[in-house]
Amino acid sequence: MLPLEGITVVSLEQAVAAPFATRQLADLGARVIKVERPGVGDFARNYDKTVKGMASHFVWINRSKESLALDLKQEEAKEVLHKLLAEADVFLHNLAPGAVDRLGFSAEELKVKYPKLIICSISGYGTFGPYTNKKAYDLLIQCEAGLVSVTGTEDTPSKAGISIADIAAGMYAYTGVLTAIISRYKTGKGAIIEVSMLEALAEWMGYPLYYSAYGENEPPRTGASHATIYPYGPFKAGDGKMVFMGIQNEREWGEFCETVLNNSELASDPLFNSNSQRVVNKNALKSIIEDVFQAMDSGQVIERLELSRIANARLNTMNELVEHPQLAARNRWREVDSPVGKLKALIPPVTSDEVDTVMKPIPHVGEHTNSILSELGFSQEQISKLTT
Repeated sequence: MLPLEGITVVSLEQAVAAPFATRQLADLGARVIKVERPGVGDFARNYDKTVKGMASHFVWINRSKESLALDLKQEEAKEVLHKLLAEADVFLHNLAPGAVDRLGFSAEELKVKYPKLIICSISGYGTFGPYTNKKAYDLLIQCEAGLVSVTGTEDTPSKAGISIADIAAGMYAYTGVLTAIISRYKTGKGAIIEVSMLEALAEWMGYPLYYSAYGENEPPRTGASHATIYPYGPFKAGDGKMVFMGIQNEREWGEFCETVLNNSELASDPLFNSNSQRVVNKNALKSIIEDVFQAMDSGQVIERLELSRIANARLNTMNELVEHPQLAARNRWREVDSPVGKLKALIPPVTSDEVDTVMKPIPHVGEHTNSILSELGFSQEQISKLTT
């Protein structure tokens, strides 16, 4: 039996944060009914056309769901949503602040009407405060949370290359819902859960936050290097390729000097004999390291680092990640159906010998409207009125 088999999730979702949360619930066996606008659906369906005509974002986070197309400005459509919520376990949404309330589905009203329902909202800044109605896109939250201030080079602040604020909020919504489900088994009561993208990402900023609040300076932007540990980051080998490595303690530093650099005396050099000294003198140390690396190609450098058990990595492209030998060896890829045919998909990262992997199709807009409405007891005449 799947962990969430028998749990029904109704979601008014769009973009990334809420769909990311609900897809993970679907991964565990929950029935996820995705309510979309008739015709166009979730606007993330049209972000791009790169996956055989479908959007890469949408393909990533919308498998295993049922799509119900409803125009919630119609009273009949609101009746459908109420019928769904009366039988549902979870109601999750990430519409603009106040939008769900204006439709007549505020958390306070739903809690009274459906006391066992778990209600989860995701917003940019939360339901009150001076920023509540401020537009919140992933890049903007990255800026407000300070992530961009510590990412990039000294001259050029940069955002993360993925929707990290959305993902953070989606993860907390996912775990919050799971927690509420467990709690409901004990208390018999539902819950109102609120997740703010700003607060989710602020939690992830813990290290630089504490470093800045209690230190004399904020951590500088150092590109792919570490702001407070050295050597930690990219170094160029003789073939022009970058090798990434990190040294965490003095034992590793000594082994690195002896085995990788063939210079055991360097370990005790006063300029480099502690991490703080290596950070202060990192430019001089970088030259020493890269002078040695220039005599080797990147493969040879990695061989030496592996021999010394120094943490290292290649800089993979996305296509190299698709072909990654570790993912292949662990059989992490599956295929899912979609409106454009079979597509590759990674199985969920949490593996268990007790849980099967749920990898159901990615739906068309409104693909399940008729079947869901029939299930709710609507006649064909009523269904035709709602769907035309």
